[in-house]
Amino acid sequence: MKDNDTHGNADDSPVEMDGGTVTQAAQDHRNTDYLNREVNLLKPSTPFMRDHLRVVWTGFIIWAVIVFGPVTLTAIAPDAMTTRIPALGFPLHYFLVALGAPTGALLLSVWYARKRDALDEKYDIDPSRVDTGVEDDADGTGDATATDGGGQG
Repeated sequence: MKDNDTHGNADDSPVEMDGGTVTQAAQDHRNTDYLNREVNLLKPSTPFMRDHLRVVWTGFIIWAVIVFGPVTLTAIAPDAMTTRIPALGFPLHYFLVALGAPTGALLLSVWYARKRDALDEKYDIDPSRVDTGVEDDADGTGDATATDGGGQG
């Protein structure tokens, strides 16, 4: 009788699945020894570091424009920035600083989270899969050790 409840049968050889989505960038990321790589903010040594630093610098420049732009424009062109907005009755510089900067920061944080998720997907980084190195403990059991030095049990 045919088994319709399971996929495959017991005669199949064990096959390790990687999901078929591991890209070359993800494979290179897995093979990188980050503990022995130089960390330099101006010259990143790995593709992941370069991509992440590009996102960070882009976000920093956008943030600087959002925060300091209205203040700088008020110093450069005070007449245009201090005129009242007809519908709201507030000066333009007040509106941009009071609402533009916080809203811009919120949108920037959403943008960063989406970019970071895209990088994690590109380099096959799963934040829920953290290697704690617990299996390398002294007794080889993988059990957690209490902070007072005593083991559980």
